[in-house]
Order: sequence, then structure tokens, then C-alpha cells
Amino acid sequence: MSKIKVDAVESRNGTLTLGGTGDTVVYTAGSIPNSSLDNSAITINGTAISLGSSGTIPVGIDWQSSIKTANFTAAAGEGYFVNTTSGAITATLPASPSAGDQVAFKDYAATFATNNLTIARNGSNIQGVANDSLIQINRASVVLVYVDATKGWLYTNESNVSDLAPSFVAATGGTITTSGDFKIHTFTSSGTFTVTDAGSAAGSNTVDYLVVASGGSGGAGAGNHLTYGAGGAGAGGYRESFPNPATGGLSVSAQGYPITIGAGGAATSGQNNTGNPGNNSIFSSITSTGGGHGGTDTGSFGSPGSPGGSGGGVTNHQTTTAGAGNSPSVSPPQGNPGGIQSPTPNSGGGGGGGGASSAGSDTGDSASYGGAPGGNGTASSITGSSVTRAGGGGGGAYSSGSPTTAGAGGPGGGGSGASPSNNAGAGTANTGGGGGGSGGDKNTSGAGGSGVVIIRYKFQ
Repeated sequence: MSKIKVDAVESRNGTLTLGGTGDTVVYTAGSIPNSSLDNSAITINGTAISLGSSGTIPVGIDWQSSIKTANFTAAAGEGYFVNTTSGAITATLPASPSAGDQVAFKDYAATFATNNLTIARNGSNIQGVANDSLIQINRASVVLVYVDATKGWLYTNESNVSDLAPSFVAATGGTITTSGDFKIHTFTSSGTFTVTDAGSAAGSNTVDYLVVASGGSGGAGAGNHLTYGAGGAGAGGYRESFPNPATGGLSVSAQGYPITIGAGGAATSGQNNTGNPGNNSIFSSITSTGGGHGGTDTGSFGSPGSPGGSGGGVTNHQTTTAGAGNSPSVSPPQGNPGGIQSPTPNSGGGGGGGGASSAGSDTGDSASYGGAPGGNGTASSITGSSVTRAGGGGGGAYSSGSPTTAGAGGPGGGGSGASPSNNAGAGTANTGGGGGGSGGDKNTSGAGGSGVVIIRYKFQ
């Protein structure tokens, strides 16, 4: 560091410029005679000099000649050439800084993109955020000045740097809402989740997801004599990483991710018609399987409920087989099996469809002619409020006997089963709920509810 000593100045109606980067200007009381400064003022590095006073004015940042090739702690007022050719380097900011303290860093070998420079905050905020800064652009030059405890260190000069704060995921697509520091993209129909910035580990670079497939539709018109209630349908497969269970979040890159929303299984009617299975919902590597359809009488004409994300229920004339859940198998499981008519034969009501968190219920004893409830769905707060989805469809009731109460749809959008002479309820749209089974006659079963995909990530 050099010093410039001011002993005397002769200036009339002019401008006096002293010092330069890395210099300190020292002036001595009495060395600047008043008679020499008619109608003039002296300002050095933004500081006005009072005539007859004395002091020291620092000018600029003192750049160090020693190249930094390993982790180090910066000192206030100094600038550093940082060479990350051999590996990433962490520069720790000064502890207990004072307002006006400055530090500066320069990419010496244009290698910050390959081996990053981390500016460690050392207890102070950077840009008002309690996060370190990651500099990952070649030829970057940055100057930071400490302001106060609220904002901490602020960037006052930056070159070849697009974003000096920790970077976060940024994306478009679906219906976008916010919850605190998180953005939520909700897809109720197929589209594209487009990542425009993949973020960084210092901010965010993963997303959480909820992927729910559509529910199947219930069975219809069970029994040779159209008397047995048909089985309720299974809910769509339910897969979620929020709030970070064993599956964890997904890393993302800057690209478009196609989103598929499964349409619900279509309703059916007539004698001994099984329902229709639901359809898959897909985001990236996550596929949730459509719910299994509800079954009908398995004697001469019908068939059991089918497997799926959650399985469909069945009316048992000769079998105790209901649709399996979590098919194909994933971990954690995406659903549960359907229920059966039990005991067999001829209890009359249809078994409930499986739900995301429990199996469809069985019908009970031989004196009960009502349908069984669908399995429970699962609650999630990924959007910022709790919503239950993927409930199973209720089983249909026997057309004669007592009681003939239809099975309730499982909490989470499952459709209710049908009592005699009524149509069954449909699964709720965009919940993946299974449709209800029809009553013991030629009424219509309930359609499955469509699926949904929800994606959540930290954006600030």
C-alpha cells in the first residue's frame, strides 16, 4: 500500500484529485493553506477534508499479491485473487464486521465454473439471507460491503456474475401458488413442468411431489338374478415425497418434464359388467398406477375386482378374491387391496375398493345386505393446507333383504355405492377416488375420479 502526503495545494476554481486504488491519503493539519483554496473544496474518496484538520483517508481496496489456492479467511479492506484450478475454495468473511468494511474476490484462472468459490458468511447475512454465496461463473469479480445486521454483506460491484445470491429452482407450468418460501405447481390436466433454473445446493435443487393416478369405476349389475351389490373400485395409486419420507425429493435440471394426469375409469351399467380401471399419472421417474375396477358376481357371468394402485372390491358368489393393491409394487406402497363379500356365499353386498391408506372393507355377516365402505385416502399438506385424496369406492347393496344400505365412499374422494334402484356415486375429480359399485339391479356404477400431480420447491 502506498501513501500520498499532502503538504500544500495551489488550486483556484479547480478540482483536486488525490490517490488511487490501494492508496491511503495522509494529510496534516495546517499543510493546506486557506489562501490557496479560493472557491474550491477538497474531497478524497468521498470524504471532505476540513482545512486545518488532520487524519487518514483510505482509498479503495488493498489487493493482495499472494494468490489464494486454499481455504482462507478474508480481512476487511482487502481484495483477493483466487485460483480454484486444483479444487473448490471457501473464503470466509471477517467475523464481527463494522459498517463500511469491504472485501473483494477475483477469479484468477477462470475456473470458478469448474471448481466453485464459496463465500462463507461467518455468522453475518449475505444479501439479507442467512446463506453462504456460491460463485460458479468463470472470470467472476465481486466486491462486498458490510451494511448492518439485517442485510449483512451486500454486493456493490459484480462482473461476469448473473446471480450472486444462493440460486433456487425456478419453473413454469400448472397452477402456481406460494406457501411461505415455497412454490407449488398443481396440475389437474396433462401439461409440462418446465424448469428454467435448476438452482444449487446452497439454495434449492430438488422438488417434492405428489402424484395421484385416477380411480377405477365400480362394478355393475351383479348376480345371475341381478340381486348382488357390485364391488367398489380402487383408488388411484398415491405416491408422495412430501415431507421427505424414505423416497426423498427429486433432483431436477433445466428442461421440460411432461406431466400426465390419468382420466378416471368410465362408469358401466347392465348385467354383470365389471367396471373400468383407472389410468396412470406420471411426473419424471414417478408413475402412479390407475385404480382397479370394481368386480361383480363371480359365478356364471362376472369377475373379481382388478389389481391397481389400489384394488377393486368384489361380490363373492364363489370366490374370495378381490383386486390387489400396490400393483405393480413400489416402496412405500402406493395403495391397498379391495374388500370382499364375506362370509361367502350370498351375504349380498359388494366389498369396498381399496384406498391409499387402508384396504376396502368386507361386507360383514350373512345377515347384512349392505355394501361395504371404501378404504381411506391419505391426507397431505403439500399445498400448504391438508387435503385427503385417493379414497376407495363404496360397495353396492343387495337388491332385497335388510338392510340395503350402500357402502360409503372412502374419505378422500371415493364414490358411494348404490342402494337398489339408484346409481352409484363417482369418485371426486382430481383426487383419484374410486367409483362406487352399483346396487343389485341394472343401475350405473360410479366413474373414477381423475388424478392430480403437485410439485413443490423452495424458491427464496
